[in-house]
Amino acid sequence: MSTVPAPATTGWVIAGAGWVARDHMAPALAASPTSRVVAVVDRDLGAARALAERFPGARATDDLADGFATPGARVAYVATPNHAHREVAAAAAAAGLAVLCEKPLAAALPDAAELVAACEGAGVLAATAFDQRWHPAHRAAADLVASGRLGTVTAVRIVYGCWLPPGWAPPGSTTGDNWRVDPARAGGGAYVDLAPHGLDLVGALLGEDVERATTLVQHRVHDYAVDDGSVLVGATGSGTLVTIHNSFNTVETLPRRRLEVVGTAAQLVATDTMGQTAGGRLELLDTATGEAAEVPFDAQLSPFAAQVRAVEEHLDDPGSWPFPLARDLRLLHLLHDALGSGVPSSAPHPTLSAQEVPS
Repeated sequence: MSTVPAPATTGWVIAGAGWVARDHMAPALAASPTSRVVAVVDRDLGAARALAERFPGARATDDLADGFATPGARVAYVATPNHAHREVAAAAAAAGLAVLCEKPLAAALPDAAELVAACEGAGVLAATAFDQRWHPAHRAAADLVASGRLGTVTAVRIVYGCWLPPGWAPPGSTTGDNWRVDPARAGGGAYVDLAPHGLDLVGALLGEDVERATTLVQHRVHDYAVDDGSVLVGATGSGTLVTIHNSFNTVETLPRRRLEVVGTAAQLVATDTMGQTAGGRLELLDTATGEAAEVPFDAQLSPFAAQVRAVEEHLDDPGSWPFPLARDLRLLHLLHDALGSGVPSSAPHPTLSAQEVPS
């Protein structure tokens, strides 16, 4: 009697056992029939052990080299605070592992450039963990844009907000160490944490990136050193106008996540798709009739699960990865440069300058 062979599994090492890894990436890996977590690395060994316990046979360690040398390891998911990305990603690449690094690539531009150079030099698949690229609603939207259904795209408008007070702690956490508002570890506030998603997503939707931009930041609600809100205004090379509004000061009970792609033939409106979870809604509004129709997509597949699938599909051909790190680094430079005169001289600087951010 013949048996159906089990699907091949890809060994993952989780480097950084914080909230996003614990609550979003780990469930995606656990649900994937082609993935298995072989090790968890964190300088807090207790946190590493707690996460590793969710994966039978996974090791826990506080030593990077030890974790990346785990038998069967093929991909490192880097989910440390931003200032540590370069060191961790470079160590993973040197060990021959593919790298999936959380955004932004680093808290400071020189570190980001060194991270990219290390991964390129090692010849491994390396990607920024922009999970929004892979949200099924956004993939459906990109297909409609590419098909010409929207006509000439004139604008993309993104609103991506949340509520992040100074002492915020993720659900289930007993600590109030909100490193996302620490200039040294994060590199900025709402702008550097959320705007990279929008910049990347514009390119994923349109097939062309924002090439010029300016940004205004605000220090409006929360009493911390970094910005709690920002608006980036830019344009792609062909002239599509882009606005990206991000905030740490939008109360959770309010509408706060919306994407619009405006064309001469139709407009796409996505609600509650900008985030870490599955679902949301995507509508197509026809300009000829004014009628709205719901666009179907896989509402059960989380963007993290879709991202895991995409990485594994490209492991054996790193050159086929559609979003090279060099492109992501270029967008990170644009993000920094867009501040320009948009930072009021009277407001605290959001510490995005490479010269001002401690490494």
